[in-house]
Amino acid sequence: MTLHLPGADGTLRAYEPRTEPRAAVAPGSAFTSRTVFSAAHVVADPFADVSPDSPAAVDWDATLAFRRHLWSHGLGVAEAMDTAQRGMGLDWAGAAELIRRSAAEAKAAGGRIACGAGTDQLTAGTLAEVRAAYEEQLAVVEESGAQAILMASRALAATARGPEDYLDVYGHLLRQTTEPVILHWLGPMFDPALEGYWGSADLDAATDTFLEVIAAHPDKVDGIKVSLLDARREVDLRRRLPKGVRCYTGDDFHYPELIAGDEQGFSHALLGVFDPLGPLAAEAVRVLDTGDTDGFRALLDPTVELSRHLFRAPTRFYKTGVVFLAWLAGHQSHFTMVGGLQSARSLPHFARAYELADTLGLFPDPKLAEDRMRTLLHLYGVTP
Repeated sequence: MTLHLPGADGTLRAYEPRTEPRAAVAPGSAFTSRTVFSAAHVVADPFADVSPDSPAAVDWDATLAFRRHLWSHGLGVAEAMDTAQRGMGLDWAGAAELIRRSAAEAKAAGGRIACGAGTDQLTAGTLAEVRAAYEEQLAVVEESGAQAILMASRALAATARGPEDYLDVYGHLLRQTTEPVILHWLGPMFDPALEGYWGSADLDAATDTFLEVIAAHPDKVDGIKVSLLDARREVDLRRRLPKGVRCYTGDDFHYPELIAGDEQGFSHALLGVFDPLGPLAAEAVRVLDTGDTDGFRALLDPTVELSRHLFRAPTRFYKTGVVFLAWLAGHQSHFTMVGGLQSARSLPHFARAYELADTLGLFPDPKLAEDRMRTLLHLYGVTP
């Protein structure tokens, strides 16, 4: 049956949903040509009596089941990251429990996991307090057996007086990590509080400081995760990395070309958009493993329109679209989010996300997705 989807101009347009899914992608082992992490979302407990500003109530069974889904396709899980609503509903206590539970699940499932360590116990503080907050979180990650991702810190951005403070804090942390970590540079489009990170709003100057941190401790840095939505800058940065330090793209606008790479190198991946794209992304990377770059691009390039839609400004609300698609795909029974974030996008935004995802064949059961989309339209007052 035809769906009538609302557009940004206030009118309804007719859309004919798919009746058959894409060919199912079989689960598979880890990839050989790239290291790929999906930054995974959390599933809220829809029956918890909570308010948007109360501690998060998580449905642990559904949350861990989604991680097993990603691992089954060979993807690594980047845990307790921005996609999991760190700082937007999930506080440090909730993130710590998520890290411990997911790391234990990864060990049982044989899946790869890396977890975010930040400073979200603080809103601001002295440099010593920022260091201590990072240390507390690093200890939780390392004790869980997961690889650590040093996340960008709002508290450090608020406290640091210049590049020297970043060099001091990151140097202090890297000297004491037990295993190589991933350094995360998250741009202000994802979190406005991170404007001027690395001590300067000038991205060239910030890049120099970032590289100085890495150059001083190359044996403690597995790689960098760059989320600036600037493909040219990422390519320039990865070409300046010390030998053996990887670049994990976090660019949800240009990921196919960055992962495919060029004659001088390529990016690995740590992407929020690989949450809804999991099986399709895995299929594409396995094609790339055979050396077929054109085949990889043929599979992944058509997904960029959906990704750009999900990550459109204000970009920090992309998680809403990610969870919406997980609901439509049947990975969870409801569309309720931690902190009430399901209200962060409009009905026309949801309608276009559904249309693009359905066109790509992302839904294992197109009829279920159609029925759920129809229910949402009805709740918003859209009638056939």
